[in-house]
Amino acid sequence: NKKPINIYLKKRRDSHKMIEEFMLLANKIVAEKISEIETRDKNKYTFVYRIHEDPSLEKLIELKNYISQFGYTINTEEKNLSDSLNQLMQKIKGKPEENSIEKFTIRSMSKAIYSTRKEKHFGLAFKNYTHFTSPIRRFPDIMVHRLLNRYLLGEKTIDKKYFDILCKHSSAMELNATSAERESIKFKQVEYMSQFINKNFEGIISGITEWGIFIEIIKTQCEGLVKVSSLKDDYYEFDKKNMKIVGKNSKKKYQLGQSLVVKVIDTDVDRRTIDLELL
Repeated sequence: NKKPINIYLKKRRDSHKMIEEFMLLANKIVAEKISEIETRDKNKYTFVYRIHEDPSLEKLIELKNYISQFGYTINTEEKNLSDSLNQLMQKIKGKPEENSIEKFTIRSMSKAIYSTRKEKHFGLAFKNYTHFTSPIRRFPDIMVHRLLNRYLLGEKTIDKKYFDILCKHSSAMELNATSAERESIKFKQVEYMSQFINKNFEGIISGITEWGIFIEIIKTQCEGLVKVSSLKDDYYEFDKKNMKIVGKNSKKKYQLGQSLVVKVIDTDVDRRTIDLELL
């Protein structure tokens, strides 16, 4: 009856990973091909790149402070950062804090964008990168196909300002699409959880703000909110530096990655919210 009957986490299988590797290599090689053409013709060509800047030092310090409470550290020096982050991901694998540290690390990263600037992709550790492999669903790939074809045929370069505007627009539309996808998933999750009012679940703290604790229910992977105002046993204060809330009198603390038991007390499909109560 058009109602979700189950929720499961999508698995990345070896076949998915293999296709991803081929796509990454194709995108990398196309970006490198433009450099070859530029070297051959001793000329600069307007092109659309996928760039990912280094994370800001401020964000990295926040990440370093956060992971220190779990006994981890990272080297924030530019030349060692990638290796240090990879080592961190290996160390947390299978640990209770894995999910929360992964999320915090992703939040610390810059957003990848489309640009005519030939710059590196930090997340992939590629000197040059573009998006070439999905022309049926992404406009930047169409731009890349058309530009590459033009230059392979020996035609002159094209106005850079026009493509700067298209890159900016494409980056903005990508954010909109990501948001729409996230909202649609959340809609179905709330719809599914609405059948479990007054039921108890085990969960893990996935986010903390001054007004509430976000908890991911382990069984369904759905995220709900425990409002700080609903915690009546003490007055709780938000520690932004260490991403936790602490009871003023009892010193009781709630922090990312912590396991808890919660009750579903309300759902609102229109607002896409799941209200939880701490047990």
